[in-house]
Amino acid sequence: MEEQPVFAPGLTARVELTVSDSDTAQALGSGDVPVLATPRVLALAETATVAATARQLPSGTTTVGVRVELTHLAPTPIGRVVAAQATLASADGRRLVFDVHVTEVADVPYEERRVIAEGRVERMLVDRQRFLSRAFD
Repeated sequence: MEEQPVFAPGLTARVELTVSDSDTAQALGSGDVPVLATPRVLALAETATVAATARQLPSGTTTVGVRVELTHLAPTPIGRVVAAQATLASADGRRLVFDVHVTEVADVPYEERRVIAEGRVERMLVDRQRFLSRAFD
């Protein structure tokens, strides 16, 4: 990578998901209940972190997840809508640390929405080709 972009703390993105049968703990094998599965919550949180940096990534670079701390706080049944919001908390060279909050979408102010999960996701900025060549060596 020649030039590394400068990512400013506060960079944010939000993604939504309507919980379906394929998003449940039963479907993903992480439990036997028909509610939003923790692995799906994590995937949604990571999607938000990727979206937060997507427009600023130089050609030939990407970010990869390297560390996650996630607390899944509340069950969410099929048919409900949840939103993951990722906010860049810190950027140190190639290391990007995001705070993530997953809430149920409802017609109330953001601060009053039911919190489904929260945590931190750390990503590293990498050269896409170099990363892939190492993966397939």
